[in-house]
Amino acid sequence: MAGQKEIWQQIGEGFVEEYYRRFDTTDRTGLGELYFESACLTWEGEIFLGRAGIIGKLAGLPFKVINHSITKQDCQPTPDSCILIMVMGQLKADDDPIMGFQQVFLLRNQNGSWGCSNDMFRLAIHNFGA
Repeated sequence: MAGQKEIWQQIGEGFVEEYYRRFDTTDRTGLGELYFESACLTWEGEIFLGRAGIIGKLAGLPFKVINHSITKQDCQPTPDSCILIMVMGQLKADDDPIMGFQQVFLLRNQNGSWGCSNDMFRLAIHNFGA
């Protein structure tokens, strides 16, 4: 059927939608269900290992209100049957100015369920004066 998305693209886009829906709530502990127990997160260069470490970081972020706006997302199948996702967008946290961000997810299928095994996040902060 013309125009129908590949299954890996449907899974990737569905993951992104669910991830940011859960993130943009006051209780981010629900994100834990999206990560495998052995997952790894790199947040602004700092590494967090395991679901508990990741949720500890995400739930402990200092803002109260956050909203993400996704500009673009790209999904690719990998040779080992995973899904690589790159997200570019903007976020608004509390009364801070709007900031750009990039995030990369690696999804894998384990026992018939898709989850995140790797996640990397960076704010798009440019320091041209340095």
